[in-house]
Amino acid sequence: MSKQVDRQPVEAEVIHQQPVLIQELTWWPPQAYDSSRPAEPVEKILFSFYNGALYRMLVTYDRSAIKGLTDEDMIRVVSAKYGAATRPVADVNFPTNPSYRATEKVIARWEDSQYSLNLLRSSWSNTFSIVMFTKQLDAQAGISIAESVKLEQQEVSQMEAERVKKEAVALEGSDRRTSRRFAPKISMAQRRNGLRNL
Repeated sequence: MSKQVDRQPVEAEVIHQQPVLIQELTWWPPQAYDSSRPAEPVEKILFSFYNGALYRMLVTYDRSAIKGLTDEDMIRVVSAKYGAATRPVADVNFPTNPSYRATEKVIARWEDSQYSLNLLRSSWSNTFSIVMFTKQLDAQAGISIAESVKLEQQEVSQMEAERVKKEAVALEGSDRRTSRRFAPKISMAQRRNGLRNL
């Protein structure tokens, strides 16, 4: 799985192209057809790529599979694999994911100098999630996404200004044609009479 994800994300959705390429790929675990098997705890995993390099994974748990588990229960489960957790007063940003608010509060965190793993409870779906990211690339991606949003807003403003300008030019041309169409027709005799009266 990890080897496949580390390759260039060919089928990933392009989220931003400038100033760098930001892509996302959602993976759903295969459904079990045997009803006697326990439900898969993971509902889906969202992989985020920065210029083709994996920098973030968002693991969303299936609500039915973890029903009844408290924050403390989930911390114990994750700590069994990753060691003691810290309880920082911190948020994690979700700049491209509409399933979350702009930020979510961290319940517990496991980290070293390079990587950060954060346990969250989504305020939108009321289920647990884990966000894992490479600190350096995640920071770079955040800056790039903010720049990209700014560039896209500038492009939209420029396109809107060009549209308004084209409409104004078209309206002006229409007014000229209308005024010529309804202008009084003066015969040659009327013109000669008008010159004599001067």
